[in-house]
Amino acid sequence: MKPKETSEHYVLSSSPHAHSHASVSRIMLDVIIALLPTTIAGVWFFGMPAVWTIAVCVSTCVVTEALCRLAMKRESTIGDFSAILTGPLLALNLPAGLPLWMAVVGSVFAIAVCKQVFGGLGKNPFNPALAARAFMLISFTGPMTIWLKPYWWRAPDAVTTATPLAAMKTMFTSAALSSATPRAGEGGIPSLWDLIIGNMPGCIGEVSAAALALGAVYLFIRKVITWHIPVSYLVTVWVYSLISGGAPAHIHILTGGVMISAFFMATDYATSPTTGKGKLIFGFGCGLLSMLIRQFGSYPEGCSFAILIMNSVCPLINRWTQPKPFGYKRK
Repeated sequence: MKPKETSEHYVLSSSPHAHSHASVSRIMLDVIIALLPTTIAGVWFFGMPAVWTIAVCVSTCVVTEALCRLAMKRESTIGDFSAILTGPLLALNLPAGLPLWMAVVGSVFAIAVCKQVFGGLGKNPFNPALAARAFMLISFTGPMTIWLKPYWWRAPDAVTTATPLAAMKTMFTSAALSSATPRAGEGGIPSLWDLIIGNMPGCIGEVSAAALALGAVYLFIRKVITWHIPVSYLVTVWVYSLISGGAPAHIHILTGGVMISAFFMATDYATSPTTGKGKLIFGFGCGLLSMLIRQFGSYPEGCSFAILIMNSVCPLINRWTQPKPFGYKRK
């Protein structure tokens, strides 16, 4: 018997018609959980200075977000966890032992200037944490390039040291060592095991490749990120390293910000492309620019600037890779 038709059979609504049941707060919370392994590793290697830096960045970001929304007379967005996430993302990209007032300045800049000025979450053209890090690197170059040696409290006479990237940069620019090839365990480069677990100087959250990989696995399982950007980013760095003939590819990937950038920074929803093809182009551009800056730039590291540059062309990538609507005819 044919069921009786009612008005409910003809309800029209706008897209989307299918929902994933994901929410902004759930996604942000997943990323925060994924950051826990590298956060724990950073605290293990750098001690209380790392704890204080993370705590100051998180608290400042939350307070700044609340004050900005209050000043703009808009609804509070603390509950979506985006400000809470920006705090550790910025802190993990800073050196342990950085003066805390600088961490406060960077956190305020990330939320007030890089996010709320543009209207809040989803409207910011640049990754707030990376934009703040670039601002701090330019403004506080000295403190931002002073690195605590892992387990520094065991050797008080050797508190600061050079990062592996700085050691490679020195090796390549030295006339006497211009033909040398950096290898793990030689010339200031940690052993392969130390590179994997994170026993080397660097930013709080970028040193442990193993911890970052563990967090990335969680993001893939939760389907927070797709493979396009991380794979294209890492493959580009790998291929460039092989072609350039400098340091081995695994050293470039396991040192500096490549791992945290590929999985956590370049995959930011608001500042990365929406299409699969666009994400591949975006990841390729990030990897290529990172390596060009490392090889030819004045900074040993180039991941932050590379991602920010690609953030600026993200709208163009989205436009170029937008799929054609069904039935579209070229004029």
